[in-house]
Amino acid sequence: MTLPKIPLGDWVDTFVDFLQVQLEPLFDLIRDGIGGFVEFIVWILSSVPAAILIILFTALMLWVSKWTNAVFTAVGLLLIYNLGYWDGTIDTLALVLTSVVISIIIGVPIGIWISQNDTARNIITPILDFMQTMPAFVYLIPAILFFGIGMVPGIIASVIFAMPPTIRLTNLGIRQVPEDLIEAANAFGSTTKQKLFKVQLPLATPTIMAGVNQSVMLSLSMVVIASLVGAPGLGADVYRAVTQIKVGIGFEAGLAIVILAIVLDRISQNIGMKKQK
Repeated sequence: MTLPKIPLGDWVDTFVDFLQVQLEPLFDLIRDGIGGFVEFIVWILSSVPAAILIILFTALMLWVSKWTNAVFTAVGLLLIYNLGYWDGTIDTLALVLTSVVISIIIGVPIGIWISQNDTARNIITPILDFMQTMPAFVYLIPAILFFGIGMVPGIIASVIFAMPPTIRLTNLGIRQVPEDLIEAANAFGSTTKQKLFKVQLPLATPTIMAGVNQSVMLSLSMVVIASLVGAPGLGADVYRAVTQIKVGIGFEAGLAIVILAIVLDRISQNIGMKKQK
């Protein structure tokens, strides 16, 4: 006896169609907002001469880290410029920054909420597991339906894929604040808001920054996937190299992504360590 197949896919299609019809104005607003923000970041970064931008990144790296990382930043970014991938790097950086900003705006408040509410944590934790284990390609399908072709569906997929570490580590950082400090704050008559903003969040900042660092890396790992739906940047160069079987161009674009990933990783990682000091 063969059991009838559960029409799960049909249910999902029906639900997506319902959302597409009922929430179309909201999706248009989100698309225009995210697209405008990305274009604004690209405009700012493109307005600054490449040499000055490289100097600024190098100075920032020198401030948050050691001089060897600053030298790597300068040499790596100069190599990207020399190879002709500077514009693609700017586009990629804008996509990553947008994804990370959205992840922080949404993820940190949710992390704070579940750190204060065990019921919410028990409900949201399985959702975070689902978000991290579902293949990133799957997110592109509804994102294309809701937001069309272009950079926005790639950013939405990046946010879904990259936001869980920010939520998890915000929750973890707040929960790891020593109990004796919480008791001392209570003894001085601190309100819940005062404890959160004056005790818990300052002490949890290094852990939260570790979550932001992970979100940066996961967002950057999505740039090639985002290029499949029309997102600009280095991922588009890699994708074109794959479709045209051009190993050299693919290696150059991939090397540019690696350099950018290392620079962003060292900056975001060491900012968290600097705050801890």
